[in-house]
Amino acid sequence: MSTRTLGRPEPVNGRISHWFAELPAPRPALPGDRDADVCIVGAGLTGLWTAYYLKLADPSLRITVLEAEFAGYGASGRNGGWASGLVPGNRDRLAEQYGRDAVLDHQRAMNETVDEIIAVAARENIDADIVKGGTLRVARTPAQATRLRHKTEADHEWGVTDAVMLTPEEAADRIRIAGMTAAAWTPHCARLQPAALVQGLAETVVRLGVTLYEKSPVTVIEPGRAVTPHGTVTAPVVLRATEGFTASLKGLRRAWLPMNSSMIATEPLPKELWEEIGWTGRETLGDTAHGHLYAQRTPDDRIAIGGRGVPYRFGSRTDTDGRVDDRTIAQLTETLYAALPQTTGARVDHAWCGVLAVPRDWSATVGLDRATGLGWAGGYVGHGVTSTNLAARTLTDLVLGRESRLTRLPWTGHRPGTWEPEPFRWLGVRGLYIAYRLADRHEKGGRARTSPIAKFADQIARRP
Repeated sequence: MSTRTLGRPEPVNGRISHWFAELPAPRPALPGDRDADVCIVGAGLTGLWTAYYLKLADPSLRITVLEAEFAGYGASGRNGGWASGLVPGNRDRLAEQYGRDAVLDHQRAMNETVDEIIAVAARENIDADIVKGGTLRVARTPAQATRLRHKTEADHEWGVTDAVMLTPEEAADRIRIAGMTAAAWTPHCARLQPAALVQGLAETVVRLGVTLYEKSPVTVIEPGRAVTPHGTVTAPVVLRATEGFTASLKGLRRAWLPMNSSMIATEPLPKELWEEIGWTGRETLGDTAHGHLYAQRTPDDRIAIGGRGVPYRFGSRTDTDGRVDDRTIAQLTETLYAALPQTTGARVDHAWCGVLAVPRDWSATVGLDRATGLGWAGGYVGHGVTSTNLAARTLTDLVLGRESRLTRLPWTGHRPGTWEPEPFRWLGVRGLYIAYRLADRHEKGGRARTSPIAKFADQIARRP
């Protein structure tokens, strides 16, 4: 299927993301060598939230943030706009390593962090169009319905007792999805406009006295310094907040895999079409297919929907300003029309992609090596909008030497291991997603349980 319709303009392709109505003018670059108390590499949500909480905790700290492009250039300004309570890791596996109570507390902290983001946005006058409508997950095959029930049962075991299964009729009262066989809803998610959040946060930290240099790519991070082409920032504490772009740094090529995810946004849909679709609660929308979709109803009444597309580029390369191949645009458009046939023929106005970081065990990590002063946070496996805030508060306590509930969370100091060298990395990820596509086709035949193809792929990938 093609998105091209006679007489209609082609969608904007790339240009970072639809969330940026206009690309921001970058702040000045690092003007030469500087020193600081804390240097943060990366002005996405992890870096900016960390600067925010550190500055609130100790206003005397001299904090410098270095950004290769502009605040929100990476996943923070390109994501699906879900501030969700999903733990970025395998809860069962983490419990085996760190204990059940630690993982229960991590889940509680994630749920609480959704409200923390909403509260900070209100306090700092950051207008990110936040609506806490929860998440509606739908199943459209018997196997997906089985997985959805298991996921909801698992949520209850991990303390998310307000996650509920819905009948197709109850779900249709929220959003009228074609072919729904089951659905589940959790209140622990808020829809938001990600670029507005990250740009508003950048303005906030600058106002608080944090120094932010943009167009200042860091090429080397070493104990006591971060090196850029424009100069070096020396600091006793250097924090890495580079998420999907981590592989570009010296010595970190195999640390986290830059996984690609793609999105499209439709034209604004008319009122009468929304009356057919529903979606008045502005829930985020997802499914339980292996090649899963994620979507939201945007503040200006578009549908923004995403999926994997081309999941990985050889050698851990990243995209060029978010450009997407035509095949992925067509696939996402077809997915939209199949799930919401009411939208068939709606114009696609924008397509884009970005990279998220995946550790080898698919579990995020936060840490600080006191001997070297080097710290890090990331590997959020696509659940970063909320995780970045919790990680930043954890890093703040680590930097300030405060023993706290957050520093005892299971991701603190977690070491996920490294990815295989090329070409095995590329072959493995490519094979993984070919298997998931085959598994989805297999399950469309009416299987009641997950395809063994997907189970085998999950075991090989060590995926949750």
